Amino acid sequence: MSRGTLYVIKLGSSTIVNHPEIFEEIGRISRRGNRVLLVAGGAEAIRRKYEDLSRPMPFLTLPSGDEVRYCSPEEMLYVREAYYDNILAPVRERLAEQGLSAFAQLGGDNGLVIGRKAKPIKAVQGQKTVIVRDSLFGQYAGSHTSFLHDALNSFDVVCLSPPIWDPELASYINIDADVLGAELAVELEAHHLRFVTGTAGLLRDIGDEGSTIPDVYGDEELPSVQGRMKQKVRAARLASGRGVCDVNISGPHSVERGGRTWFWQAERGPAAFELLNKVARIPSVSEDEHELARFLLEEIQDPSVAGQIDEAGNIVFRRGSGPHTLLLLGHIDTVPYVWPVHSDADGLTGRGVVDAKGSFVNFIHMLREADVPENGSLLVIGAVEEEISSSKGAFYIRDHYRADAVIIGEPSGEDSLTLGYYGLFKLRITIRRAQEHTAAKNSVSAIDELYDIAADIRSRVRDIDPQSLSSLIDIEHRNERGYITVTAILNFRISPEAGNDYVDKVDLSVGDAVTVEVLRSTPGFANPRSDTLVKAFVRSFAKHGKAVRYLKKRGTSDMNTLASAWTSVPMVAYGPGDSSLDHTNDEYLSYGEVESSRAILREAVNEWFRLRTED
Repeated sequence: MSRGTLYVIKLGSSTIVNHPEIFEEIGRISRRGNRVLLVAGGAEAIRRKYEDLSRPMPFLTLPSGDEVRYCSPEEMLYVREAYYDNILAPVRERLAEQGLSAFAQLGGDNGLVIGRKAKPIKAVQGQKTVIVRDSLFGQYAGSHTSFLHDALNSFDVVCLSPPIWDPELASYINIDADVLGAELAVELEAHHLRFVTGTAGLLRDIGDEGSTIPDVYGDEELPSVQGRMKQKVRAARLASGRGVCDVNISGPHSVERGGRTWFWQAERGPAAFELLNKVARIPSVSEDEHELARFLLEEIQDPSVAGQIDEAGNIVFRRGSGPHTLLLLGHIDTVPYVWPVHSDADGLTGRGVVDAKGSFVNFIHMLREADVPENGSLLVIGAVEEEISSSKGAFYIRDHYRADAVIIGEPSGEDSLTLGYYGLFKLRITIRRAQEHTAAKNSVSAIDELYDIAADIRSRVRDIDPQSLSSLIDIEHRNERGYITVTAILNFRISPEAGNDYVDKVDLSVGDAVTVEVLRSTPGFANPRSDTLVKAFVRSFAKHGKAVRYLKKRGTSDMNTLASAWTSVPMVAYGPGDSSLDHTNDEYLSYGEVESSRAILREAVNEWFRLRTED
């Protein structure tokens, strides 16, 4: 089982040797539960090795005038020693100082990463062009991905470096480390790829550290990029074009500080939906929301807006400091699996565009577009872990913030307003007993017993809430040391009519060798149609020539979590998109609906502040 999303971080040897603080950042990434693959370059390490040996480093001059290091079979020994001594050894030492376990080797050791030697190259010697046939430089061909996934799940950090192995030649061959990082990120389906460099990302003016190019779209020309940075750009584009969604070049010598240049696979789209396209393209599966939260914190720069990432990991923005607070609460996490976002003239498709990045991006636009009076405060929060049972972000918000009304960012469609949600009653059923032959008299398998128990519990819950829905998910069967263990999750959707104390009425006693644990018991919630918040939406819909269609959904949202304590706070949910596409591989959001729902939302927010002031 994978233990978290994958970061591939390419470090140059200068960063490894001269900037050990980068390993503190890597430690933070790992401790957030992510898998980390470091790909280490070696230019500085090789230079030092040759310097220590008092050996001249050979170079070739290409017909273009560029110089490249010449790695003949004779020189390969010294290149490998440089990586072993000056890269892999200090990487292991620095990671150990951070309390991290590490697996580190040359990519070519044991044939872990393989390649093919490049064709002979042309070089200029004196006034002549010659053909160099023994240069051990090549291209990536593949890796033992199953071993790498196992290593990434077993160690805190895996570190690989050139050279790689050419099985046909039966020799190590060199490869550009930036390209190696990109190729591995593609093959291992990394969510995040970082190229750490000595400057603040790509610069428009190499002499000005403040001239970072923030975004590169498609094949846009970059005339200011010269020298070795061209190879990083090529590698970044290679990865972005082949499915790695979140790619940037960062620095100086940092993934957390300084400047970042983002590579977006698409061409530059309509300005009104630029933020939506960016947010959609940064993966943020539950428990991996940090990169999107940090991106938003950097992206939303307005002197009238205060921003922070709170202790739960929620991204929080506030405009205004008056006593009348309206909370716009979205969530920035998605369910797996992540696939590349695609956009056209009419909209975009990709994981999370409907559920619920489109809604949250509209909330962010309210920070600039809504009219917040002096006695008002607009609080916009993107919660973490809404899509998993922890609801960590919402529970933190419930216990650490306050608001007079709440709009939840979930897809309702532009013409509808959601007044409530079913609650979530989540149980873990575990059966453990000694194994026996299934042909024995009166034998009932543990899985058969599980289904019987689930049916019994379903019946008991229906007696309390006839409107409830249920599903049996995540069944696991193990046979260890002569004992059979079957574990399953039984989910119930509980209607608001069941009340807040429904769990106390359910008898969960089921007999010996069986345990039933309550993992979540969130009540349903339904907001009345008569309060000020609903009235604000009714007026907004009317101004746009629409009548409100009210919804009560059978799913569960962060509304339920807040309502468990904020008992007198009005709450509704509104946002663009067709909720039947939630969690499917067909999420699609039209720009037209995003725009029209944004206008309705803006007017509803303004109306709420006006009505609140009148009260």
